[in-house]
Amino acid sequence: MKRRHFIRNSAFGSIALSIPAIRSFGNDFSPDYKIPKRVLGRTGEKLSIIGFGGIMLNDFSQEFANELVAKAWDLGVNYYDVAPTYGNAEERLGPALKPYRKRCFLACKTTKRDAVEAQKELDNSLRLLQTDHFDLYQFHGFTSVEEVEKVFGPGGAMEIFEKARKDGKINNIGFSAHSVNAALLAMKNYKFDSVLFPINFACWNGGNFGPQVYEEAQKQGMGVLALKAMALTKLKSGEEKVFKNVWYRPIEDEQLMKMALKYTLSKNITAAIPPGSNTLFLKALEFMNDFGPITEQETARLIELSHNTEPIFMHA
Repeated sequence: MKRRHFIRNSAFGSIALSIPAIRSFGNDFSPDYKIPKRVLGRTGEKLSIIGFGGIMLNDFSQEFANELVAKAWDLGVNYYDVAPTYGNAEERLGPALKPYRKRCFLACKTTKRDAVEAQKELDNSLRLLQTDHFDLYQFHGFTSVEEVEKVFGPGGAMEIFEKARKDGKINNIGFSAHSVNAALLAMKNYKFDSVLFPINFACWNGGNFGPQVYEEAQKQGMGVLALKAMALTKLKSGEEKVFKNVWYRPIEDEQLMKMALKYTLSKNITAAIPPGSNTLFLKALEFMNDFGPITEQETARLIELSHNTEPIFMHA
């Protein structure tokens, strides 16, 4: 197989620096280009299988954000995800998404575990994103069972989530997690609408990280949203990031990257959010130009690679 390291060797790697390049992106796609949509669990909402990770707007100009969101919308992306921890991403995404807000699915998150702080963060996110509600609001990044217990305890943030849903500020409730145990406990404690979780070939096959959460979500009829589909491995000590907003090493071989995305989407996943890079997001959209089911040969290659790759997450 011919290896193409587009990040390092192609002009595409500089697209995040060029607004004209964003405007021309996709002009050579097939006339019937279309991003498939899938239903999000029990919600009935149909989301594009590629989501827009708001973190990739962090530290970019408003003009850049406007152009990237407009391009994503024009190409069929209707699922947008952001969080207060993503620098100034909320501030950028709000104005950029305003023309499409009534027709898109907007998800946001909070890292706060107590009710008082969660309420403040929810109100601030609504203000910055210039909206009166979120289609999905999530507990952001559960990493321990203690965090989950705090959310459901007296004065915990779940009180605010349920109140906000009654008040029409939240349509659906979900969570993201970087811990299998925390995710399973959360699903045991509450009937969530969705889970945002790393579903990655290396984590799944080499780290035993993902199958447990995916299986339980399927049993409950939850929507599953995937993170880290195009991730490869951890950064080594002292190794510089390839992209500012991506804390791990993404796959750099273009064909391998496409296989990895196909691997994730071959499961009953509603959508995958590419790494926090404009370059990789646009590459995922480009993959949709001739996207098809993963083959047995491709799956076998990924499984073989996973046995020689340190996954970014592992579960004992």
